[in-house]
Amino acid sequence: MPVTKLKDLSFFEKTYIPQIFSGLVLTFRQIFRKKFTRQYPEVKWSSPDSFRGRPVLVMEENGKERCVACGLCSRVCPALAIEVQAAETLDEKERYPEKFEINMVRCIYCGFCEEVCPEEAIVMSDEFELVFSSQKEALFGKDKLLIPKAKLEKRLNFLRENR
Repeated sequence: MPVTKLKDLSFFEKTYIPQIFSGLVLTFRQIFRKKFTRQYPEVKWSSPDSFRGRPVLVMEENGKERCVACGLCSRVCPALAIEVQAAETLDEKERYPEKFEINMVRCIYCGFCEEVCPEEAIVMSDEFELVFSSQKEALFGKDKLLIPKAKLEKRLNFLRENR
């Protein structure tokens, strides 16, 4: 395969003056653009459907979680923030998560857990305000993770449309 050589830069291009000038033009355009301030605590920000907030577990109408404890979310998590322990059940599904914990300090909100879940049991919610005073508070168990399906309908519809 023949190697094609890119054109040599001119002396003017080697000085990087055109690049510096285009960066300054971009900066000055931003300086004179109209400014806006969001009055955050009083006026809440409404997130778009594609926003990835904290991960949560979907709770069905009957009060049970959708999760079948397959463990794919914990395997795919690059930050190793998810821990799942499965247990047997006599219900219609064979397994359920006896222990499901997410370390929110370690979570990087990548959304891999949501993408890999075959049951749409874990989704990224629109919650983004997380405050912890200790490491123990950042461990979210099933008590803090289970959210009713009705509250997550906006995100679930977005996922169904864009898969």
